[in-house]
Amino acid sequence: MYIVTAEEMYEIDRYAIKKGGIEGKILMDNAGSQVAQRIVQTYDTNRKMAIVAGGGNNGGDGFVIARYLAEYGYEVTVFQLVADHKIKGDAAFHKQCWLNTSDKLTHVTDSHQLKQRLVDFDVVIDAILGIGVSGAIREPIRSMIDVINHLPIEKISVDIPSGLPANDGIHVDQVIQANKTYIIEAPKETAFCEDTSIYYGEWETVKIGIPQTAYVKHSSKKRWCKKYVRATFPKRDKYAHKGSNGRGLVIGGQLTMPGAIVLAARAALRSGAGLITVATVKENIPIVSSSCIEATYHLLPNLTNRLTDRDLEAFEKIDAIAVGMGIGREDSQLLSDLIEKLDKPLLIDADGLYHAKPLLEPLLQHKAPVVITPHYGEMAMLTDKTVPEVKRSPFSISRQFAEKHQLYVVLKGKYTVITAPDGEQIVSDQGNAGLAKGGTGDVLSGILLTMVMQHKELLSALANGCYLHGKSADYLVEEDHTERDLLATDVIEGLSQVFRTLS
Repeated sequence: MYIVTAEEMYEIDRYAIKKGGIEGKILMDNAGSQVAQRIVQTYDTNRKMAIVAGGGNNGGDGFVIARYLAEYGYEVTVFQLVADHKIKGDAAFHKQCWLNTSDKLTHVTDSHQLKQRLVDFDVVIDAILGIGVSGAIREPIRSMIDVINHLPIEKISVDIPSGLPANDGIHVDQVIQANKTYIIEAPKETAFCEDTSIYYGEWETVKIGIPQTAYVKHSSKKRWCKKYVRATFPKRDKYAHKGSNGRGLVIGGQLTMPGAIVLAARAALRSGAGLITVATVKENIPIVSSSCIEATYHLLPNLTNRLTDRDLEAFEKIDAIAVGMGIGREDSQLLSDLIEKLDKPLLIDADGLYHAKPLLEPLLQHKAPVVITPHYGEMAMLTDKTVPEVKRSPFSISRQFAEKHQLYVVLKGKYTVITAPDGEQIVSDQGNAGLAKGGTGDVLSGILLTMVMQHKELLSALANGCYLHGKSADYLVEEDHTERDLLATDVIEGLSQVFRTLS
């Protein structure tokens, strides 16, 4: 499933009309009929339906929905919230189609009048404003949206809740708080931003016949799902051996945080790595070895000194490195040595991200891929922005950072945004609130380390790793756990169930 900005959706529509030969009025009819069918499947015909229509294509969709719902036997009234001259083109065509079959069209000019009209209805279908919103909502529509929000009736939005921008990073003024949104063709960026996704309520997409090639040409973002995982997940060769399944290195674990590397190492092994070496201080070895007996170990005198020739020689055999889990924030030369002296894929997480900030220029010279896995707070630190700014613009900020520093960004959250150095993006929305616990990020790093070693294409490797991590939590909460008691160690053990669903 592709994710689009407003500009991309306009180009996709134009492509469907010009290259696909589908007239705009046909696309509009397809959209309205598909939304109407979904409504019929959910609501009984005894529910009185009010459709509030604005200008533009969104209003046109509303007239189509009205016509189809009336044919299905619903009592439907359309309330037009704009002047006649603002309804043009395909929308005007479908308005006339509605008037050819019904006289239930009422012009409403102010919020007080709208409130009086809507109190007799059970459901209001929001077809006021489309994806082109940016900034403040003008009166009287602003007050009308407020009236709708305060009415104790079911609210359904068409394509996007009115007042909400399609793109991330745009100021939100007044928005319909929908109970359900039927998104036309492709979800918009704001469906995956923490501060704006709440306006959609439950949502689903409806397809209206736009050719797949339109998305390939005009969108660089996808929502990752099982179909993509199965298509990209590497098959294990029956003649595979431990070396061919990846030799990974996990570096970290200061004295007060040995559990971080235990979790990362165990997750990497459970994800299918052939060999995992844990590099940590001597005092941690008894703790780590008793919890992860399948790993091997490399002793470091501390986590701050430069790497010795002995260290570098041992690490040359490694296929990829994960560093930062439990490493602490004391001044350290460790990360700079990994960047300068070892041309290995490098995944940087947790405290490693604080050490990485002054090394962003040297990271550009690193000959192997670099992956960073920040949460919102760490991304704010790396970009000198605030956490609210990162939450408001996860796509834009991730893309700018990845392109500027030529690395992969896994911005963790309810909706994890994964970005490649060329700006291509994937959203992984598996997982639940049970992952909001210490250690789950270390588990993700271990999974990603294995995926990096076993995939040819790095972006799909990271997307698959996030899928495994989130889906494990989902399965565990469905069956044996709750979001309250789920632990990071449970997520590791739950991976086997996810793998079984992919076979």
